[in-house]
Amino acid sequence: MRLSIGKEEILQRQQKWRARLQENRIDCAILFSVTDIFYLTAFHFRPSERPICFFVDPQEKTHLFVPALEREHAEEYAYVDAVHSYPEYPSLRHPMEYLKEALLESGFQERTVGLDAEGYSSAKGYRGPRLRDFLPAKAFSSIRGWVEEMRFIKSPAEIELIRESCCWGNLAHRLLQKYSKPGRSEIEITGRASAEATMAMVETLGPGYKPHGDTVTARAVFRGQVGPMSAFPHAVTQNLVLKRGDTLVTGAGADVWGYHSELERTMFVEEVSREQEKYFQLMYEAQEVAFRHIMPGKPASTVEQAVQSFFRENGVQHLTCHHTGHNIGLLGHEAPFFDLGDETIMEPGMVFTVEPGIYVKGLGGFRHSDTVLVTDQGMEMLTYYPRDLASLVCG
Repeated sequence: MRLSIGKEEILQRQQKWRARLQENRIDCAILFSVTDIFYLTAFHFRPSERPICFFVDPQEKTHLFVPALEREHAEEYAYVDAVHSYPEYPSLRHPMEYLKEALLESGFQERTVGLDAEGYSSAKGYRGPRLRDFLPAKAFSSIRGWVEEMRFIKSPAEIELIRESCCWGNLAHRLLQKYSKPGRSEIEITGRASAEATMAMVETLGPGYKPHGDTVTARAVFRGQVGPMSAFPHAVTQNLVLKRGDTLVTGAGADVWGYHSELERTMFVEEVSREQEKYFQLMYEAQEVAFRHIMPGKPASTVEQAVQSFFRENGVQHLTCHHTGHNIGLLGHEAPFFDLGDETIMEPGMVFTVEPGIYVKGLGGFRHSDTVLVTDQGMEMLTYYPRDLASLVCG
């Protein structure tokens, strides 16, 4: 059973990234993206006001720049050639002064430098200069999105981790449905289901399992989408109490070495009205339309075009408000997207969510989401929770 990505694959990623830099005549590069740093080094950390970056020098050596409190952590777990550190932020001397020294010692002066951002940024209080304000480079070139593009297509190892995530998301959702009864609050239900699924996951996978998120690593939630509130696609937890006849929109998944999956279902508490059944079936059929249009060699936009055509034909386009899906992996939402404006060509190895939704004010939301893998012939469903109406009446 695979529970991580090995050193060999991480180093292959670095080589692929360096090759693109060379092809574009970029001598050296600096990355600040937390996700991209993890993807290229296997170093997982908590971003804060303290700057962290990854850089590759003109001699193709790899480096991490971290605060002192992360130095030993980086030296033990990151696949890099060197680790540099600074005392603290803000301290008496700004961390960018230490970074400047490390970059100059590594030969960045008078070079073409690739950047994914102008400098470090954080919502947690960081303030600091742009790189171009202190680094005497020959030129700066944007490489924003390059590593994200590498992440579009998953390797067999990544797909295996996502499959494992689907397994534990399925268990969490099964428990969520089991505990969804009238008179219980959403926090009570989701807390119990997520905690039990997490404990089963940890006990089954053993000490080799390392979470990269919160301590609750398998989860199933409503996120406020209970009753009429389910008509808000991105509602937030309200601690609502379930009532007979409520429409429920759920979400479930699990973190396996930082990789995610997405499972969402529309459920009903004890009974289903004709109006609820009508919109449920339209949503179900829209998802089937999307499945049929997922195939390699076609733009991602064609999936959204087909779904929107179905909605127009059935007179419910005015009840829709978001695209049909998105890539998923190290982040819950990644590019590319099943959207009219995304012409990215679907390729085998891409992993998407498929989640067309219908939202009726006062009644509720209707959305399933399944995680699927683009294959040579079309697609493979990775999530496997029942999708039919009869299986999704709970209480």
